[in-house]
Amino acid sequence: MIIAIDGPAAAGKGTLSQLLAERLDLAWLETGSLYRAVALRMLRDGSDLRDSRTAVKAVEHLDANDLNDPELRREDVGQAASRIAANPEVRAALVGFQRDFARQPPGRVRGAVLDGRDIGTIVCPDADYKIFITATPEARARRRFLELQEDGNQGDEQQVLATTLERDARDSERSTSPLRPADDAYLLDTTNLSIDAAFAALMAYISGSSDCILG
Repeated sequence: MIIAIDGPAAAGKGTLSQLLAERLDLAWLETGSLYRAVALRMLRDGSDLRDSRTAVKAVEHLDANDLNDPELRREDVGQAASRIAANPEVRAALVGFQRDFARQPPGRVRGAVLDGRDIGTIVCPDADYKIFITATPEARARRRFLELQEDGNQGDEQQVLATTLERDARDSERSTSPLRPADDAYLLDTTNLSIDAAFAALMAYISGSSDCILG
């Protein structure tokens, strides 16, 4: 079983995809962490984010431990990752890793949940389930602002909104693998939903469109 989950930043897809993986006993890959790991490596090295050759080299040197670095969640790393993700050479270098994970997930599990920006359209177009999770920019900016406050970071909510809109435009307008729902994706707007309510909607969708045993 392969579940592809896409959507913009702070729509809730990371939390929901992890919950689905736990509930259905599937492996989970937050593909954004791959781009963040590449970005963090380049930022630490002082590399030019526009340098394709250096970025691809950073992909080649990725280590599983890199995906657990707490600094991956830094705001500047997220912005850098969005810029790097627009690089077709970087995306091509990481697609193979993601497809291998989906087809042969680690552990004794029956499938995988992958979340990102182009899972249902590019990485796993034949996924059993394609889900696109979204919310208004204002709702997503509010969530991100509260996360930053919880982490002890000071910020301005309007600036977070501006950054959110900037990233949305960059992700949606890039020529390579733009952010968009697959034609057959299940759309879920979480603007006015709690995590519990959104998770219940996803479970209802999966159980209602499959004969699989949900456990």
